[in-house]
Amino acid sequence: MMSKILVRCLLGLSILLPALGMAAGISIIPQPRQLQLEQGSYRLDAHTRVAAPKDARGREIAAFLREAIRAQTGIAVREGDAAHGIELKLDPAVQGAEAYRLAVTPKRITVSAATDKGLFWGVQTLRQLLPLEHAAQVTVPAVTIEDAPAYAWRGVMLDVARHFYPVSFIEKQLDLLSYYKINTFHWHLTDDQGWRIEIKRYPKLTSVGAWRTEADGTRYGGFYTQAQIREVVNYARERNITVIPEIEMPGHSVAAIAAYPELSCSKQPATVPTTWGVFKNIDCVGDEGTFTFLQNVLDEVLPLFPSKYVHIGGDEVPKDDWHDCASCQALMHKLGLKDEEGLQSYFIQHIQKYLEGKGKTMIGWDEILEGGASKNAVVEVWRGDDEARKALENGNRVIVAGPFYLDSPLLKLTVQNVFRTDITGAAPTPYTEAKPENAAIIAAHRAQILGAEAPLWSERANPYNAESKLYPRALAFAENLWRGNAHDDAAWADFHQRLEAQYPRLDAWHVAYGPEDRAVVQYAITVDAKGGWQLHAQRGFDDLVNHYTLDGSTPSAKSPSFTDSVVVPHAGTLQVVPFRKGLRYDNPTSFTLVDNLATGKPLSLAQPPSPKYAPASALTDGVLGSGDFRDGQWVGWNDHDIDASIDLQKSTTIHSIAVNFLQDTGSRILAPRQVSFQVSGDGQHWTALQTEQPQADVMSARPAEFHLVFKASKPLSARYVRVTASRYANVPAGFPDGAANTWLFADEILVK
Repeated sequence: MMSKILVRCLLGLSILLPALGMAAGISIIPQPRQLQLEQGSYRLDAHTRVAAPKDARGREIAAFLREAIRAQTGIAVREGDAAHGIELKLDPAVQGAEAYRLAVTPKRITVSAATDKGLFWGVQTLRQLLPLEHAAQVTVPAVTIEDAPAYAWRGVMLDVARHFYPVSFIEKQLDLLSYYKINTFHWHLTDDQGWRIEIKRYPKLTSVGAWRTEADGTRYGGFYTQAQIREVVNYARERNITVIPEIEMPGHSVAAIAAYPELSCSKQPATVPTTWGVFKNIDCVGDEGTFTFLQNVLDEVLPLFPSKYVHIGGDEVPKDDWHDCASCQALMHKLGLKDEEGLQSYFIQHIQKYLEGKGKTMIGWDEILEGGASKNAVVEVWRGDDEARKALENGNRVIVAGPFYLDSPLLKLTVQNVFRTDITGAAPTPYTEAKPENAAIIAAHRAQILGAEAPLWSERANPYNAESKLYPRALAFAENLWRGNAHDDAAWADFHQRLEAQYPRLDAWHVAYGPEDRAVVQYAITVDAKGGWQLHAQRGFDDLVNHYTLDGSTPSAKSPSFTDSVVVPHAGTLQVVPFRKGLRYDNPTSFTLVDNLATGKPLSLAQPPSPKYAPASALTDGVLGSGDFRDGQWVGWNDHDIDASIDLQKSTTIHSIAVNFLQDTGSRILAPRQVSFQVSGDGQHWTALQTEQPQADVMSARPAEFHLVFKASKPLSARYVRVTASRYANVPAGFPDGAANTWLFADEILVK
């Protein structure tokens, strides 16, 4: 197992980075607390021996170091005692569970720590001091380092439910995270869109719940066997990383309900969702069978993870079904609870007591405080300072996650933002502003702050683009949590200089890291005045190359390429993928290009669309939108009807007029109540052609697309085309918050 990482990562480093070593200076991340550069250097060669404690972990760490030296320098050092070798030793005088001392002199190298955790971190620091060259002998600069982290919890979370990641990908990330002294891997294993862990007692969780049928009919999914889980957990352990499993409950559980519908209050069949958001279908608190099921699941999960912590989610729990559920209401009255928030507290405390009986400590997102939570639970705060304050004042220990959401755009959460965030003060999140009035209270409870976590949610992350979201921000995160202070300009300048020295290492390890403060690439397509279209790429790296196809196939590194723009001469399915240094950086971005008599023609609107989404010109650019209203092709109106007129600039023979609309009630997007098609010769006098009323169920949570078409029984001539769409003025009583603040989303008025 240990040789796998070092062959995969370090061997490439030695080949691609000759003779940097001392020329690059000492650029350790995270920066040690104390580093003193001494006189001279240590000469490492085939005569060097590595001595270590005789216990199993000590021998394991020594073997890790020997293989690292061989892969990075080409020098095969052996185990054994030597007067001028490398000694790894346990020393109770070193204070701190993860603290270490590293002394490099011209005669020997000594790594000392009171624990094997500290000993391993000392080895990781020594790796960063090794020169990056293959040679018969190499030199290591003489230094004295005293080091320990500021925070005990330095975690990264990966959501494998929305998109699945193979074991090889996860182990590569564990290699990298350990190198920068991240010590916790939070594995988000279940959610609405997929159940990813084998539970032998409930095989449908993986035969049904691990798979979903996408809009194009393809089957997507995957899961980890229990053997694979054990492999990953052990792989992490070898690298000083604790793996924390997360099994979501009572919300974000549709995948489990799809497998076993009896878990829900309705007991009705469900399908694994293909879209994101919050779903009302949740575990039924009023059915004792729900707790039996969850406890049986946990009985299989807990032995796979030695960690004393288990994460149960607990976030974003809509309680509509509990409100309408007779058994839930009976339980609420039996327990004397005021409302459904009390039911959530009952649910969480039930699971917490069960876990405590198994010797485990429960972690949950900050919603577990709703209705009241035991102070023994650890609260992972994602909704900002107010929730952190509430948890700390309740006596809970806290993990800060909100400021470090790595799925945030690189433009919004830059490397510098991550570095400068002080988790003991007020800090913004993707959802909330910083509230300075909370800073003093949070700082006063510093002892309850375990540390922080950087979550990577995978709605828009996948195995190709995840590394560009993780790195280099994870390096700034590691520095922040290890040092715990010094977020000023001078500290940033120092860190940034050391960060620059890490990029060649990441290149050698074939890491598809992203820019520091801009998107990897942003694509835009425009109508070409000479016919066809132009595809534009705003690149985050000067050496990024875009490969594309025009037949709908996935581009490879051998496909045609461009840097900033390319002409697309004809309609078809355009796919484009960014590549850099031979690495693919994302799944394809797709544009469906269609011939449209209205393409590029003047467009008039009675009411302008929202500037938050695509511009009005997207209605007549010959590019069809996908099922995602955020894709830059869908034009949105908030609380307004649509009235769009197109000037074809001459009398034109028309066979059909079509327009597409979206419905996604979770985002308050409704299909129109009514759509009409009209034509005119002068733009003043209109002839009605057809009125349609889409057969849309506004109470359905399932996103849908509506394609409305007028087809002429015989060709007609007109210069102007008009499409109007009216929204719902009234909706059923069960629709949340009524018809106010609802949206119409339209794309491509297609004239043929």
